[in-house]
Amino acid sequence: MEIKTARFLMSNSSVQKCPDPNMPEFAFIGRSNVGKSSLINMLTNHKKLAKTSGRPGKTQLINHFVINDNWYLVDLPGYGYAKVSKNQRNKFQAYISDYIINRENLYCLFVLVDCRHEPQKIDMEFIEWLGEKQIPFALIFTKSDKLGKNQLHSNVAAYKKQLRKTWEELPPIFMSSAETGFGKEEILNFIAETDPSLENMV
Repeated sequence: MEIKTARFLMSNSSVQKCPDPNMPEFAFIGRSNVGKSSLINMLTNHKKLAKTSGRPGKTQLINHFVINDNWYLVDLPGYGYAKVSKNQRNKFQAYISDYIINRENLYCLFVLVDCRHEPQKIDMEFIEWLGEKQIPFALIFTKSDKLGKNQLHSNVAAYKKQLRKTWEELPPIFMSSAETGFGKEEILNFIAETDPSLENMV
């Protein structure tokens, strides 16, 4: 797939205020500071489409972007550490959960994981929750340029081993780098293949 157009549509904190579910939707989520905004900008060929920041917790709303005028890309707030109050953090979690469970045109949720770390409890718990709710998802290991090839594959293998303890079948897994563009083609082609109406964009 080639992304020819990408434009910001809206931000909100309620699934009820999201745009009409008239196109396939693909959302991105991960722990704070996992490199989500940088990855979105790399995928869409826009340096400033999604706001990037060194400060964890920058994304605090459900952000919708229209891609090629035929699907939605959604930038969700990160889970885990963020410099916000506990009350505000609970509020984020409530509307993120509501969106993930009730957004009828959500075709796939991409869960971003920093490849430099061993399996983190918060990531594993979130993945298990997705399984319990039967949410279709895929894993994207970010920042692959920060590791050597052997270490990268070793860390990914550790996640797979952990997942196999409770999963009979592993979700789709991708490795990426916002710096080098690694993984871009695979991720976009996966999106196109997920819905037949997007096949002509491959």
